[in-house]
Amino acid sequence: MSFSDFSTEGFACRVVDLKKEFVLKSETVRALRGVTFDVPTGDYVAIMGPSGSGKSTLLNLLGCLDQPTSGSLWLGDDDVAKMTDDQLADIRSRRIGFVFQAYNLIQQLTVVENIQVPLFYQGKPLSREQHQRCLDLANMVGLGERLDHRPTQLSGGQQQRVAIARSLINDPFFILADEPTGNLDSRTTEEILQLFERLNNEGRTIILVTHEDEVSKRAKRVIRLKDGRLQWDRTNSQEVRDEAARYAIENMPVEV
Repeated sequence: MSFSDFSTEGFACRVVDLKKEFVLKSETVRALRGVTFDVPTGDYVAIMGPSGSGKSTLLNLLGCLDQPTSGSLWLGDDDVAKMTDDQLADIRSRRIGFVFQAYNLIQQLTVVENIQVPLFYQGKPLSREQHQRCLDLANMVGLGERLDHRPTQLSGGQQQRVAIARSLINDPFFILADEPTGNLDSRTTEEILQLFERLNNEGRTIILVTHEDEVSKRAKRVIRLKDGRLQWDRTNSQEVRDEAARYAIENMPVEV
């Protein structure tokens, strides 16, 4: 691909020759060694890799939590690899929806208040339309009857649903989910994966980091890292995705 052919139109993000190096005890660690891939708008990508593969480093770069040593990371028409810390903070709050393994909800806030949190960082009064959108998102994830509940009054799956609703409040370029089912049992994992699939079918772009094969099989694509390089980038057929969903449902523990 020549630079003259390069375009960001139709892509949630584009990663070009991304490298990241750290200096630890006078030794240079090359965490990423020139990773390149695209995420078209509406894609659903699972990122995998063993410990030391560069997976966590890539996650931090995609989330604009760190800057690369070299290379480019395009979100829309902006190469965020060249941005300042303040600019990156603005990108994080407006263009990326985060979903974490530990939910990262604020314990003192209600369901609807937790969904509103990204809006507070914009420093503007909450409009009536924004408040209504928070209510709509709570209903979308099945928590319309629990708007005034706090995280301690919710199950793990319900807390993750709040986190997913919160990730959508700013209509982000993509949802970045870090091991979103890591703290959940198999039944609740299935509920969350079905919610991700529904969001993706509605056009939402999802980038999911996982170490679980059965979770990665539910995505449209799987990108695997090894030793800081892209080992492979494969497409999951619809047959593979459907079979993974069937297997999860058929092998789900019986409730007692």
